[in-house]
Amino acid sequence: MLRKLFVLPVLSLLLLPAVSQAVVEHDYGFNAGNWDLTLAGSGSNDQDFHVFSASANAGLGYFLPNMLEVGARQTVNYTSSSPHWGASTRGFLDVYLDLGQWQPYVGANAGWIYGEAGARPSLSGRDTGVYGPEAGVKYFLTTSAYVFGQIEYDRQCHTTTTAAGKRIDGTFIYTLGLGIKL
Repeated sequence: MLRKLFVLPVLSLLLLPAVSQAVVEHDYGFNAGNWDLTLAGSGSNDQDFHVFSASANAGLGYFLPNMLEVGARQTVNYTSSSPHWGASTRGFLDVYLDLGQWQPYVGANAGWIYGEAGARPSLSGRDTGVYGPEAGVKYFLTTSAYVFGQIEYDRQCHTTTTAAGKRIDGTFIYTLGLGIKL
């Protein structure tokens, strides 16, 4: 009897670390009141390294309820082929599906593209408004840092045609970057 009274508490103490590990919850994803900061960038050049272009993107969002984010993104583009710069400023509204470390989302954005004609994100050659759908996924590496990928289609308020007569209505934009939950 004394032996049974001794073995049970010892076994319980040995299992305590395993049980405490099972109880720990990770706070992946977003909660109401969280801020969301994203950064992304890209660059390219021709095969002879004569022409260079670069793009930088920053976004700041705020979560109203857990699954709804509102915010703004700023993108700046530069190309060295007769130096030009261009930019876009867009507001967005995204709805999330909370899958733990994986946070897929869909939403919409609207804003303005502007800058010197050679580097504008639009091919219209003039400043114009843009709007369109977007979708992406954020994968949390820690409870506050994540990598993300996003695709959006920015439809232009003013359409244009190329020299070949092809109509240009909008642009697909692909983004891969890093983010942090604040």
